[in-house]
Amino acid sequence: MSSTPSSHLHLAVALDGTGWHPASWREQVARPRDLFTAGYWADLVAEAERGLLDFVTLEDGLGLQSSQYGEPDGRTDQVRGRLDAVLIASRIAPLTRHIGLVPTVIATHTEPFHISKAIATLDYVSTGRAGLRVQISARPHEADHFGRRTFPPLSLEELQSPAGQEKLTALFDEAADHVEVVRRLWDSWEDDAEIRDVTTGRFVDRDKLHYIDFEGGHFSVKGPSITPRPPQGQPLVTALAHQTVPYRLVARQADVGYVTPHDAGQARAIVAEIRAEQEAAGRADELLHVFGDLVVFLDDDQAAAEDRRARLDGLAGEPYSSDARIFTGTPSQLADLLEELAEAGLTGFRLRPAVAGHDVPAISRSLVPELQRRDTFRRAYEADTLRGLLGLTRPTNRYAAV
Repeated sequence: MSSTPSSHLHLAVALDGTGWHPASWREQVARPRDLFTAGYWADLVAEAERGLLDFVTLEDGLGLQSSQYGEPDGRTDQVRGRLDAVLIASRIAPLTRHIGLVPTVIATHTEPFHISKAIATLDYVSTGRAGLRVQISARPHEADHFGRRTFPPLSLEELQSPAGQEKLTALFDEAADHVEVVRRLWDSWEDDAEIRDVTTGRFVDRDKLHYIDFEGGHFSVKGPSITPRPPQGQPLVTALAHQTVPYRLVARQADVGYVTPHDAGQARAIVAEIRAEQEAAGRADELLHVFGDLVVFLDDDQAAAEDRRARLDGLAGEPYSSDARIFTGTPSQLADLLEELAEAGLTGFRLRPAVAGHDVPAISRSLVPELQRRDTFRRAYEADTLRGLLGLTRPTNRYAAV
């Protein structure tokens, strides 16, 4: 089988602090003292690149991490505080050659003009390997950091109510507009807008810069951008989705959606819903990846993985739970599960390492060779851009004259 993007599974790793288990920082391999250094993140991403992964995502937020939804928990026994994800990605980009870099951005409180410029810059710094993970925030204490709007406290139960769903829909509609503005700004310079002709003194062809004139319920943006069109044309847009409202955002605006099925039946149903929404959005002929998210405790034998999880739970004082399925076992068992879920329609997976220092190397050095033995994962990088790795073509510019 040839190493084409369509013939293999796609793999990403989600990096968050020292790992997704709240007690991960207390493991010997965790390096908590290095957490706010460039070297810590560079080492993790280099390890992921060693495993030929498509990309890494970098978590971010606009408030301190919390074990409670919607409000700070005041805890001091877990990792609190983080570096800016876009800036981490820009720092690491020159140290890597192939792997994609996808930082999280919070659409609710950041201007799309800033985000467009930042991710376009990351695409230049990485020579075509940038993306973003768009996220919303309905947390009152995060809104308080900006002072522009207020959100009433909402519990998870209240979010499920009709009124809560209405609020959620408004925030996701805002996020869709945010991404639309970002995408239009990326296109606001044509590819050949820069002439850079020293003899004539012409640097830019002004006719090839375009106003986007976006007017929506949330944003009014004239454009054009002040950053030329990124190397990929359109860097990757990704989003995590758990239900219909965010599935719609994925279908309307994303290149990759992350979903959290707990079995193959759920995966099949979620993929079907997203594909239907994709068709309704007029994007039926576009390639849209649906990745399954899994938290992983990976060890050479199952008992060791279970013991490690139990030890971490003991340190945390409670069993770890997640929105995503939690896998505890061996690389071979995980490969079986990934193949089973892929048959249900998922095109790739974003693995969340329980302990980054342990589970990222387990993914790159044990899981990847197992998938290669099964001929379900690449043996070499087959493209120079992130879009290329995912089989996405470089889109034509919407403003360029045909």
